[in-house]
Amino acid sequence: MELKDRFNQLCLQFTKDQNLIEKFWKEIEKKYSEKGRHYHNLEHLENMFSELESVKDKISDFNIISFSVFYHDVIYDASSKSNEEKSAEYGKIRLEKLDIDKQSIDTISNQIIATKAHQKSDDQDTNYLLDADLSILGKDVETYLEYTKKIRKEYSIYPDFLYKPGRKKVLQHFLELENIFKTDYFREKYEVQARKNIEFEISLL
Repeated sequence: MELKDRFNQLCLQFTKDQNLIEKFWKEIEKKYSEKGRHYHNLEHLENMFSELESVKDKISDFNIISFSVFYHDVIYDASSKSNEEKSAEYGKIRLEKLDIDKQSIDTISNQIIATKAHQKSDDQDTNYLLDADLSILGKDVETYLEYTKKIRKEYSIYPDFLYKPGRKKVLQHFLELENIFKTDYFREKYEVQARKNIEFEISLL
């Protein structure tokens, strides 16, 4: 399903205001198509939905997780340390206009902020979101290396002597986790390959 159609159908469950839905979609499209985005773009959202579709029956609220996907990287600035908080706030303002209840909005905000540290959550839906967000790590080596190039482009403001130690730190953080993937499904699918990929990238830095 096209992202635009997916967003439209999602919002129609909460509002019949087609102009508002169109406005919010245009914002999302514009944000994720910004000039500096080589990886955190619309394709990243498509990939996440394609991963989540395969575990749809295990997710307790697919509407909530869908909003979290759409808004989790809506604000993305490689030099900022508060993208997730800003994205959560940005999403909250829009979702309030869609008349979504406060509890659901809080859950969405929490899910978006969870993509910052990628720690295992007590909420299993959040774990599925985190795993879909990191699924690229467990793809075949060719796809993974393509991803690393895109990330490097997003951080092109930093010279190698700053980028490489920072990237290495991020990668080592993943390796130090008991499990990179929080759910059985994604762990079985991607954990082994993800660790190999990460170790390989570290050897190149």
